[in-house]
Amino acid sequence: MKKMLGEERRLQLLELLKKSNTPITGTDFAKFANVSRQVIVNDMTLLKARNEPIIATSQGYIYMHQEQLNQTVERTIPCFHTPEDAKDELLTIVDCGGTVKNVIVEHPIYGEITASLMVSNRHDVDKFVQRVDDTQANYLSALTGGTHLHVISAPSVDILDLIEQSLQKKGYLITDQ
Repeated sequence: MKKMLGEERRLQLLELLKKSNTPITGTDFAKFANVSRQVIVNDMTLLKARNEPIIATSQGYIYMHQEQLNQTVERTIPCFHTPEDAKDELLTIVDCGGTVKNVIVEHPIYGEITASLMVSNRHDVDKFVQRVDDTQANYLSALTGGTHLHVISAPSVDILDLIEQSLQKKGYLITDQ
């Protein structure tokens, strides 16, 4: 198979992203274009620099269409739990109808560290947790003893309220005492 070159490759990758309903991994893109995964990472960085709404998630790259951006409301929610409760926290959010867009921790040296998650359903949560287990990585919240923020999106404020109530019942929500 012939290696795809520069701009032509980026345009084709962008078209694939726009048409896909599911995330596409860098490895899958690399196979498609007959290039290394690092070349794909560079391509995605260049496309993002052109203001293409591409998000890198733990499941792969996704393209955020304008209608997706316009149909949701967001809230930043402060959370605390042990690593063992991470899966239950994520499932609580997606089972209520929310999408966990990212996780944010405040590092004493580096300041705010944000990682995109984009988990919207039980399958996404299972894949994310499995990847953490397979790589023996730590959750970002391990850097802060379990304290972290999530930016949550949902179709309505009522769903965001339900998510907060559910997290509070389980003791995962940090509240004013």
